[in-house]
Amino acid sequence: MSGTERFDRAAPTWDLEDRRVVLARGVAEAIAARVPLSSGLVTLDFGCGTGLVTLALAPKVGAITGADTSPGMLKTLAEKAGAAGTPVRLVALDPEGTGDLGGPYQLIVSSMTLHHIPDVPALFRRFTGQLRPGGRVALADLDQEDGSFHEDATGVHHLGFAREHIETWLKAAGFLDVQLETAIVSRKNGKDYPVFLATARVA
Repeated sequence: MSGTERFDRAAPTWDLEDRRVVLARGVAEAIAARVPLSSGLVTLDFGCGTGLVTLALAPKVGAITGADTSPGMLKTLAEKAGAAGTPVRLVALDPEGTGDLGGPYQLIVSSMTLHHIPDVPALFRRFTGQLRPGGRVALADLDQEDGSFHEDATGVHHLGFAREHIETWLKAAGFLDVQLETAIVSRKNGKDYPVFLATARVA
């Protein structure tokens, strides 16, 4: 079973695990604390999943788009957005996460998606091409870990990241004012997993 199929199957019950909801809330709060949000901010949530971060940010930004490789996750997000009366544009990505992202945007956010991307530096370069002048990214993911975070490592390409690598890759992609901080510490199976938030802007 591919990573996409696994997420498709998990989508209907994804939000029932409190840990995931708490993690997404913490990431959304960290983004709101670090990035100047406004009602006109055209925003992309890359790897949006069921939209836990998307829908948390939606009232604080302008038009918002959720992009994901999993049709099941996008379906769940569409249902949740419809029930809440929150307009969200959906973009279906191919299994490699490539394809048109529908930009340009003023803000690109992502939560717990980077470790599923084979070539993260290439993704950062792609983000620079999707941002308007002065646009920002706010990207959250795991600090480097020992492989115990995922019970099923299907579709996992990185066991978290060293923060200095994220900083180097963002700068190499043309980002300025790169900052990294801890967004939240996720507790799973009795173990703590720090989650960083990387923010940066283009010229």
